[in-house]
Amino acid sequence: MALLVPNQGEVIALNALLNKTAPQELDLCLFKNDYTPIEATTEANVTAADFTGYAAIELTAASWTTTPGAPTESVYAQQTFTSTAGSQNQSIYGYYVKQRVSGKLVWAERFSDGPYTIVNDGDAIKVTPKITAD
Repeated sequence: MALLVPNQGEVIALNALLNKTAPQELDLCLFKNDYTPIEATTEANVTAADFTGYAAIELTAASWTTTPGAPTESVYAQQTFTSTAGSQNQSIYGYYVKQRVSGKLVWAERFSDGPYTIVNDGDAIKVTPKITAD
């Protein structure tokens, strides 16, 4: 499935582009509910993962690499979420990026080959945040 920037995320992006709002750092998160993002998706529609060892990952603005072209692409280095306990059974269906201060969802993507299941200590899910514009 393709990355989806819902209506709420489009407003956030346009307001940031136009300097209408103070920029906010972003957090990378995993969601555990069986959900497919749609245009009307907000943070209320996704349920954050909560396996032992899980924490949202702070994405620092200066660490994004943007390459102009057709399409223009912004990429962040691959990030890893790792379980720190065994005997878990949590299915992870996708990831989302939210504003750190407001908590508002900016974009989300369901894993096309998921869900991935966290069971054992050391199980990991790797995500490379990327967004394109054409």
